[in-house]
Amino acid sequence: MPINQQIVLDNRPVGDAVASNFKLISSPAPQLKDGEVLVKHHYLSLDPYMRGRMNDSKSYAAAQALGEVMIGGTVGEVVESKSAKYAVGDKVVGMGGWQEYSVASDSVVGVLRKVPDESVTQIPLSAYLGSVGMPGVTAWYGLVKICQPKAGETVCVTAASGAVGSAVGVLAKARGCRVVGIAGGKDKCDYVVNELGFDACIDYKEHTDGKALSKALKEAAPNGIDCYFENVGGWIMDTVLLRMNAFGRMAICGMIAGYNGAPMPLANPALILINRLKVEGFIVSEHMEVWPEALQELGTLVATKKLKARESIASGIASAPEAFLGLLKGKNFGKQLVKMN
Repeated sequence: MPINQQIVLDNRPVGDAVASNFKLISSPAPQLKDGEVLVKHHYLSLDPYMRGRMNDSKSYAAAQALGEVMIGGTVGEVVESKSAKYAVGDKVVGMGGWQEYSVASDSVVGVLRKVPDESVTQIPLSAYLGSVGMPGVTAWYGLVKICQPKAGETVCVTAASGAVGSAVGVLAKARGCRVVGIAGGKDKCDYVVNELGFDACIDYKEHTDGKALSKALKEAAPNGIDCYFENVGGWIMDTVLLRMNAFGRMAICGMIAGYNGAPMPLANPALILINRLKVEGFIVSEHMEVWPEALQELGTLVATKKLKARESIASGIASAPEAFLGLLKGKNFGKQLVKMN
């Protein structure tokens, strides 16, 4: 069996996560039992939710265990099979974690999902970890099921150039909405407007406080904001709240500003009452019933080049910790992946 390089959580962060929280180890891939397959990973997905799992605190999912392979989405191919359901060469998406190989059993429902070849669909394999995967479905659920935008309404999304935010904007434009993004840096804002088709994008690195951001939002969304897709939290969320219209809807997807444990008090919580806002947090894995419909629309948008998602790709499993820490600080441009060597 091949030697499998793995990254485990060695110790829990205190404040900011650091590279020494992780440890690279090597071990032989296990021998397969009946009904199992060995998957060689081509790409590993790095996502902000992983930071919350590193803490040993109450959350919507169990904490990442110390000494165990870090959780993470993967896409790759079956290189050995003792399963009648999967053949060698099948391309599959799963939660193989931060390692080069993983073993999966065909008796566990949903542990692997076959994906068609790029030559058939025009969808790159890496997209199944981004716009045609969990991030894309996250965008679809929050926008379509919670925000429920109507043509002519204004949708605002934070982290607009990222894997989730980019899909939110394209999906909203397809529904006839005005779309305003918030992102960090001119390059990201240019991409959001020029390649994704957003109507406007505000650079929070240029508008660095609530007063400046509020003024920019007023110009970008002169009729106020009807739907807000939140990935960040903190002072940016406070500022957007000031621009929300009555009966606006807010889909709370992420709060990356608070992932290191810093408190995030709301400055004006009364606005939720005053404007009769609907505010709903969600975890996309609890809504598997929508995945087929969402993936159908997202796949079509990618295949027809209407959703041109950017990717930041680190090389080799050993690069995963630093790439992940960069993601938490907004250093990535689009979906953060690790390409296995």
